[in-house]
Amino acid sequence: MEPTNSIADAQTASAAVRDRLLDDLQHTISEAEQWLEDSVSAPSATSSEARARFDDTLRTARSDLRKLEDSLLAHSRNAADSVNLYVQDNPWQAVGIGAALGLLAGVLISRK
Repeated sequence: MEPTNSIADAQTASAAVRDRLLDDLQHTISEAEQWLEDSVSAPSATSSEARARFDDTLRTARSDLRKLEDSLLAHSRNAADSVNLYVQDNPWQAVGIGAALGLLAGVLISRK
């Protein structure tokens, strides 16, 4: 497997995981907001139940954020490892790419 394909695969997998977890997180937040509204409009006997559901939802949201962070870190490490292997296998191409990026950055900075 080429490092370029590995980087692309890691980016695709990372994006898919991130999107899925963000969708889950948005769903969780909307549920929490609904339960919070219910607890405000409901009698005090049911507000403790709504508060408990809200706490569970927040716990789930925190867990989802941790999963997202772990996933992104793992995919970043994989991408960095792939880049490292590519640079070791193709040092002159890496130098050329670095020089081109440096030149591009210099041109963009000098325009401002």
